[in-house]
Amino acid sequence: MDFRQIFGTEPEAQASAPGRVNLLGEHTDYNDGFVLPTAIPQSTTVYLGLSTDGQHSFYSETLDERVSILDGNQTPSGFARYIFGCIQLLAAEGYTIPSVNIYVSSSVPLGSGLSSSAALEVSTLRGLRALLNLPIDDVRIAQIAQQAEINYAGVQCGIMDQMASSLADTEHMLFLDTRSLQSRVLPFPTGAEVLVIDSGVPRTLATSGYNQRRAECEEAAQLLGVKALRDITDVSALESLPELLQRRARHVVTEDNRVLEALEGISAERFGELMNASHASLRDDYEVSVPALDTLVAILQETPGVFGARLTGAGFGGACVALVAEKQAEAIAQNVRDRYNSAGYLGRILVPQLG
Repeated sequence: MDFRQIFGTEPEAQASAPGRVNLLGEHTDYNDGFVLPTAIPQSTTVYLGLSTDGQHSFYSETLDERVSILDGNQTPSGFARYIFGCIQLLAAEGYTIPSVNIYVSSSVPLGSGLSSSAALEVSTLRGLRALLNLPIDDVRIAQIAQQAEINYAGVQCGIMDQMASSLADTEHMLFLDTRSLQSRVLPFPTGAEVLVIDSGVPRTLATSGYNQRRAECEEAAQLLGVKALRDITDVSALESLPELLQRRARHVVTEDNRVLEALEGISAERFGELMNASHASLRDDYEVSVPALDTLVAILQETPGVFGARLTGAGFGGACVALVAEKQAEAIAQNVRDRYNSAGYLGRILVPQLG
């Protein structure tokens, strides 16, 4: 099925946006901290055209699902809420948004922690920009996309995913200061490339502990008398906190410090050590790992040619990312996947794309 088969006309505009994988800086973005993602080859493409029946219609190729909306006050469920949120937020900024048909085609896996929702939001906003000639830049697109996630999907997310989808490419790391939104692109460590394997355990942010972790961080910052945990640079400053909040805050502070060290042009070996430390912190202090992720990370970390590995995304399932020796990613990935699956799991290689 294509746009014409669904809507009866040819599309008038199209736009794409990639998913992302985060190398370092997990759960730091909503603490005004530092992150280091990169785009992945998988992307979401939207095809758009004006509607003639006075209602918005959205079709997902992946889900084979069509949603039509006549009442602008009624938020749909599922994938359509992200698109609807983007439209509503553009209208709230004063732009006139006519009724549109949108066809969504995506290769970003769902539930893997690789920002399928951000790719949908950013591609939708890029498509509307192209269709309607809207004067919005890529940073503003990321900001509107973030608000769509918060207000229409119920996830109190930071801005990393949307900024990565809007600004990152697959050839570089994107350093982002989530408070100032200053960013710059950096090369990968010399002699290394990225490997991503899905654990086979899906997760949904709104029903996981994600919003709870954010609330715990906000409580810790309030008790410490700072705007956000980003303002704490030394873990000794956390000793006055209750034990649970101290562990949550310790992860954020040490994770920010790991990102800042990675900016210094460190070796692949040292970068891998930082990734390993990040996973331990996410597992023990932030408690967002699950047994499948720990198993997959452990197999990666003990495999020759792997500099380091960690869970990526919010946790509670999803994917793991590893930094591996250049030109060895495919062989390493197949070996690790086979070992992981022989332990009773259903992992799959996402980056590099095979076949």
